Amino acid sequence: MQVIRLLCAALLVSAAPAMAELPAGQKAAIGKKIWQNECAGTVAGLTTWNTGEEFPSLGIGHFIWYPAGFKGPFTESWPQFVAYAKQQGAKPPAVASLEDCPWKSKAAFEADAKGAKMTELRNWLAANVALQTDFIVWHSRAALPKVLAAAPGSERKKIEANYQKVATTANGTYALIDYVNFKGDGINPSERYSGRGWGLMQVLGEMQEVPSGAAAAKEFAAAAKRVLDRRISNSPPARGEVRWKEGWHNRCDTYAKPL
Repeated sequence: MQVIRLLCAALLVSAAPAMAELPAGQKAAIGKKIWQNECAGTVAGLTTWNTGEEFPSLGIGHFIWYPAGFKGPFTESWPQFVAYAKQQGAKPPAVASLEDCPWKSKAAFEADAKGAKMTELRNWLAANVALQTDFIVWHSRAALPKVLAAAPGSERKKIEANYQKVATTANGTYALIDYVNFKGDGINPSERYSGRGWGLMQVLGEMQEVPSGAAAAKEFAAAAKRVLDRRISNSPPARGEVRWKEGWHNRCDTYAKPL
């Protein structure tokens, strides 16, 4: 099972399309903003288990890692990141390459916060922010072909046009990169409430007609908030997702602001 899982992650990495390299300063700024969005820019936040969730979130992108015996509806991104890191020549700590998250509960995770394994993992993540940023950028750029393949034929032209409009500014590029890391590409059929998704595909499809540039980034932010509000309305009441609405909106608001 572990071999299959890691092979799939490696294939996802190798399948990434070629992309134009972002200027180093722009990439660093994007990584810093994502770290702020997910971890409040703290080293401690690099290893987090959020209340109400069944799994930890690791790194500046809060990559999901499932414990053994749990299979949630969200795409598990930690194995993908580890495969990417190794392909780039990095050497993650041994614990990072385990098939399943070794901490089986939030209580166990937090009890070991200062343990050797967690400390080594957190220190490695803190020392490899650029690597995590590269992975997040790759993951976002790899999303568009998959989104277009999965989208209804009648929506593909609009989705691609909106992507290109948003991508014409630095903050728009950040928005596209961050949102895929934040809520996914929108093609995973298990990431649905009442049949409605909340990823990049849904946001691009939700956008109203606007010109390229700043207006497109602003509309992307507004569309993202509408899509996330719909997710909250459709979510199981027991999850209490309304508690995240303000934070989600604040994050989306950053898409309309200069990078």
